Amino acid sequence: MLTLYFAPGSSSMAPHIALHEIGAPFEAQALSWAKKENRDPAYLALNPEGKVPTLLIDGRPLTEVAGILYYLARRFPAAGLLPAGDIEAEAQVVSWMSFIAATVHPARARGIDHAHSVFGTADRRLGDRPWAVGSYSIADIHLFRLYWRFFNAAHPAAGAFPNLDAHYRRMMGRPAVQKTCAIEAAVGYELPA
Repeated sequence: MLTLYFAPGSSSMAPHIALHEIGAPFEAQALSWAKKENRDPAYLALNPEGKVPTLLIDGRPLTEVAGILYYLARRFPAAGLLPAGDIEAEAQVVSWMSFIAATVHPARARGIDHAHSVFGTADRRLGDRPWAVGSYSIADIHLFRLYWRFFNAAHPAAGAFPNLDAHYRRMMGRPAVQKTCAIEAAVGYELPA
């Protein structure tokens, strides 16, 4: 049994999308930042950092977006979220995931100018390819979640990030993304601008 603890619009959106992509049954448990549900002792017993996401796998917690996405891609290979049998393509996914977690995710905390610079790098790295590593993968899901937040909060100028904008539109056309966005919007976003 899989259970995803998430907070709408946060980093947990990426595993939420992946779970809809793979189509496996799971239970979703929304946490409210406003109510400090992430600081509840029962949740802290699962994730001592009080962060989301946390994925319970038969009651065992797995944390961190990259780890959860990797687990889901490997556990459900039929979904095609990780290039199978191509070690270089798999390494490219890991490279993207590392770049996203270490560079893109913390960019906004260093200010809007820094975030624009980092998203410019991501835009150039993506180039005009439809997907980060040639075929749709967990790297695309992870990249999308961060650009989704930046796009909707910072409202970058049209054309500032043409490759990321095209990627965003492709992602928004995916049923799993649409379903996740609808569920999370219905719960309600509690994120700072």
